[in-house]
Amino acid sequence: MADRTTPDEELMRALYDEHAGPLLAFVLRLVAGDRHRAEDVVQETLVRAWRNAEQLQRATGSIRPWLVTVARRIVIDGHRSRKARPQEVDPTPLEMMPATDVIDRALRLMTISEALGDLSQAHREALVETYFKERTVSEAAEVLRVPAGTVRSRVFYALRSLRLSLEERGVTE
Repeated sequence: MADRTTPDEELMRALYDEHAGPLLAFVLRLVAGDRHRAEDVVQETLVRAWRNAEQLQRATGSIRPWLVTVARRIVIDGHRSRKARPQEVDPTPLEMMPATDVIDRALRLMTISEALGDLSQAHREALVETYFKERTVSEAAEVLRVPAGTVRSRVFYALRSLRLSLEERGVTE
């Protein structure tokens, strides 16, 4: 099988073999050790060398100074383009803000508190003892000093009134 490499491909292989390592070391210093960025700069430098292969083949002496100059200019251009764009915002302060869930919960609690204010005192006390303080009907009856059947009845009518009051406020769930 015959070797079908073109002179440009041979030049690029030679450039890579001879200059990629030292060029990467040079660029790493320019980009403060950012290896990914340095590799991108070296790749772009070698692409530009490939685009100028005809000119580089005619050059006498080492082409490393040309490669170093191109790489340095790519780094400078990258730095300038980042400076031209607006600075990115640090997301840390946003992480400190309450999530939508917390805000929704607070709004829901405020609405429920207002709706509880619409209930009679006896109904409100029965709901507070059974739902919010998590007491059984018997325990609530003992605290409120009323029969257990009265507590059940007050809770039933309180929930019905509370549902209507919340619907009037636009709460459907």
